[in-house]
Amino acid sequence: MADEEKVVETAAPSNGSAEDTEKGKSLAWLSYLGILWLVPMLANKENAFCKFHVKQGIILTVFGFAVGVVGAIPFIGWFIIWPVGCLFALVMAIIGIIQSVSGKYWKMPLLGGLAQSWFKF
Repeated sequence: MADEEKVVETAAPSNGSAEDTEKGKSLAWLSYLGILWLVPMLANKENAFCKFHVKQGIILTVFGFAVGVVGAIPFIGWFIIWPVGCLFALVMAIIGIIQSVSGKYWKMPLLGGLAQSWFKF
């Protein structure tokens, strides 16, 4: 349990405040619903909490698109890559929604580090 709290603390940006979190909770959860990450990105441009979750939402959308493309490969894509990738994306989206509504900075496994390093807004 202490490790979980440590991950949440280290994932939080230094400029994020409790006020940002409270203001951002209302829209940040949309970041995990495909292209709807545009809503919190455009509505709360300066909110650190929304930015954090938008970055992860963009990566999750790109991952879902890549799974769809690679999943078109006969047999391996159809029966291994597509089902596993879709299940992973669905679970990450559900957990991301729950964490953002709860007001937590939660870094996705595998993809969360990419989101923070690729996007610098």
